[in-house]
Amino acid sequence: MPDRTELRLGEYESAPLGFEQLTPRDVDRLRALQAHGRLTLSPDRNGWRLKVDGTVGVLVLDRVRLVAEPKFAIPGEQLMSWLAYALGTPVPVTSRRWTTGPEGYADLVAAALLEQCEKLLREGLRRDYVRRQSLEPVLRGRLDVAAQATRRYGQLDQLHVRTFDREADIWDNRVLGSALKAALGLATGSDLARDLHGIVGAFPSAPTPAAALRALDRAHYTRLNARYRAAHTWARLLLRGGGVTDLLTDHGHTADGLLLAMPALWEAVVRRLATEAGALNGGLPETSSGRTAITVRGDLGNNSTFRPDLLLSLPRRDAARRTLLPVDAKYKRYDRHGISSADIHQLLTYSVGYAPTDAPNSVIIHPQPGGHRHRRLQVDGPQGRLGIIDVLGIDTRALPEESPAWIRSVLLQALS
Repeated sequence: MPDRTELRLGEYESAPLGFEQLTPRDVDRLRALQAHGRLTLSPDRNGWRLKVDGTVGVLVLDRVRLVAEPKFAIPGEQLMSWLAYALGTPVPVTSRRWTTGPEGYADLVAAALLEQCEKLLREGLRRDYVRRQSLEPVLRGRLDVAAQATRRYGQLDQLHVRTFDREADIWDNRVLGSALKAALGLATGSDLARDLHGIVGAFPSAPTPAAALRALDRAHYTRLNARYRAAHTWARLLLRGGGVTDLLTDHGHTADGLLLAMPALWEAVVRRLATEAGALNGGLPETSSGRTAITVRGDLGNNSTFRPDLLLSLPRRDAARRTLLPVDAKYKRYDRHGISSADIHQLLTYSVGYAPTDAPNSVIIHPQPGGHRHRRLQVDGPQGRLGIIDVLGIDTRALPEESPAWIRSVLLQALS
């Protein structure tokens, strides 16, 4: 492996790079990532200026190894807990602090995959019946009469047979073999690399990473393979380079790295937090698409829609009625700054579209390192109350499982 300059940045931090540090291929890959909001690359007087947006992880370029560390919202020692919470998978026992290795996040995810794969090996890999066609000296399975007649011309020293045997070479295991190979290429810790190398041969692999991802996208879990769900979650994260189906938007531009878009992660966290908080009070998530979407028509181009990150249906004091509460995730420094006018307009639109006129409430949930915070915005006009926006700051230094009960207490107070 060629020597690479290591560049460490926090979220929304920037650093200069010389023209000679980026190859044309690097520039193309960085531009592709810039187009999808992962980072910003701009020309500078003496070269380039690279700025990391709301992204953490590792990016391996030809001459530079970029390590983007969590700085803004979720501290490194808690990142895996919040990521596991968003993914709905157990927190890895082997998860360590971000600062224990030069790659941080990449090594942590690789270690999480390794832990799950070792567990599956101890329990025994799942096997299923697989059809095979082979040339054998004795009859096994069923004789392929057509192949025997057309290829062997009546000779019986070798037999074309069709077998149907139980094997471990099935998609459940192949995707893990492909993910272990990807993890081995990213891991830098010597102990982790050794353990990955020792286990990768125990799993079959898919022909290509793209084939493994297609298999994961078609995954259906039953009681036979439910124990594979956590391992497949970490495998999907590695194979997509940080993108997770239904969690992060993946456009295929990973540039040999493992990048996690923090705003998308926070949206997934908020959806689960608010859903669990609402369930404590009999609430249910509602769809905000289709007929229930807020739609803009008549403008140039296609129709557009307004969709909150979560729409909760909550019971009112009279049990016969329910109220809709729009909830939106904001990965912004609202612990230090006031709510922007654009976000206020957005939440007021949600209130008008979904909340009852006598309770035009909506909720913003943002990360708040160092303790839960709640403040209330009241928006009034000459004709009366336009809306109430409850701003909830979630303590990201605590465990995520501790937050739904506090959110529930705030919502009960806000809707009373």
